[in-house]
Formats: sequence, C-alpha cells, structure tokens
Amino acid sequence: MSEEKQEKQEKSVSLWNKVLSTSVNLPLVKVDRDEFLTKELSKFCTPMEVITALNDSPLKVLSKKEIDKLANQCISYHLTMVCGTSALMGLPGGWWMAGTIPTDITQFYGHILALMQKLIYLYGWPSLTNVNNQLDDESLNIMTLFVGVMMGNKLAIEALAKIATSASKNAGIKLSETVVAHYVIKIAQWIGMDMTKESFAKGVGKVLPLVGAPISATITYYTFRPMARRLKHHLDELYDMGIEHGGKKQTD
Repeated sequence: MSEEKQEKQEKSVSLWNKVLSTSVNLPLVKVDRDEFLTKELSKFCTPMEVITALNDSPLKVLSKKEIDKLANQCISYHLTMVCGTSALMGLPGGWWMAGTIPTDITQFYGHILALMQKLIYLYGWPSLTNVNNQLDDESLNIMTLFVGVMMGNKLAIEALAKIATSASKNAGIKLSETVVAHYVIKIAQWIGMDMTKESFAKGVGKVLPLVGAPISATITYYTFRPMARRLKHHLDELYDMGIEHGGKKQTD
C-alpha cells in the first residue's frame, strides 16, 4: 500500500472518529434502554408485560405490527427533528471555513445514533451502555458497525449477522478483537470517505444565498430516511430468521 493511500485511509478513520466522539456527547444520543422501552411499551402493554420486556425482550410481549408501529414513529420523529435542525443550520457560508466538525453534521449523526439505539432496543437488543451506564469505546465500535449497516456497507451487514446470535440481555454485545480489526476499522474508514462526499454536498447547498436552508433540509431528508429504513429492514430480516435475542415471536 502506498503512503498516500494509507494516509488517506487514516484520515478517513480519524474523521469518522471525530464526528462520532462529537456527536455522542449530545444529550439526545444517550438513550436509556429501560426508560425508553417503559415509555414506548406502555402504549400497548400492561405493567407486568413491560417488566418482562425490560428483563428479557420486547419481542416477548409485542406483536410484529406493534414493533413496526413504534419503530416507524421513532423514525418519523427523528426525521422531522433532524430536517428542522438542518434547515436552521443551512445558512450562507461554507462549513469548511470553520475548521471544525459542522454543527449540522454533528446533529445529523446525533439523531442517527439516537434512532439506532431506539430501533435495536425495540427489536430486543441489549443496552449499549456499560455497567456504569456510560457509552465507552466498545459502545462506539458497536455504533460504528450499526451506522455502517445504515449506510449499506456490506462488511457491516456481514458483521451484524455474526454478532446478532451472541447478543443477549445478560452478556450484552461483545466484539472480539478480530471483529474490531477486520470489520470496525474498515467500516470506520468507509464511513469517513462517504461522509466527506455528503459534507461537500451540504456545503454546496449552503453557499447558495437564500436557498441554502431548503437544500440542506432536502439533502438531509433523502440521506437520513433511507439510512433509517435500511436498519429497520435488516432488523426485520433478523426477526424473520428467528434471531431474537431471547425474544419470542407473537402472531399478528
């Protein structure tokens, strides 16, 4: 590998890690699994069923139609919020001039990370936080994998299938050193390269007087929505395959 290519790859990984570490500090990103599920499941479940879902999986007490409804509501909420924020941020002036991660990019991935957690919790995945209820390095690696899935990365989809069968309420989600080296680093590199193109597209919209806000919001809509739908699609596939993290399918 040439030094130039290696340097480009390292910069891509660094860019994603910087965006990830910045976005994860937003208050909206840390989703408490139990609080979220208690609030959402109370629309369909009895208090005892909610306890069952918290201790085991929402798939024990929810039908597929109910999961779909809650998941789609979460997607719609974050899509509305992120597009509104993007429109407000779509003011004249190139983001590259600031020399820092632009606010709308941070907000975009903040909503991506928050939505990602909500969707996987609805589908029975364990919490991403550690025993101290914090998002640690392991959490960030897992988030990178899921963001890769949302962006359609084949390696990420392959890795998701590998870890899905071993994830559980008690054991959590564990990534081996092999998974991190073979998948996560490559996925981070890929996301960083793809994100540069996305950032450029948003930057072009912003330098156009008066139309920057609607262009920025439109680009956000047509980027965010497919990412959200893609993750839900893969979670649905795992559900249909019977990989339910301790859950039990309910008949619709």
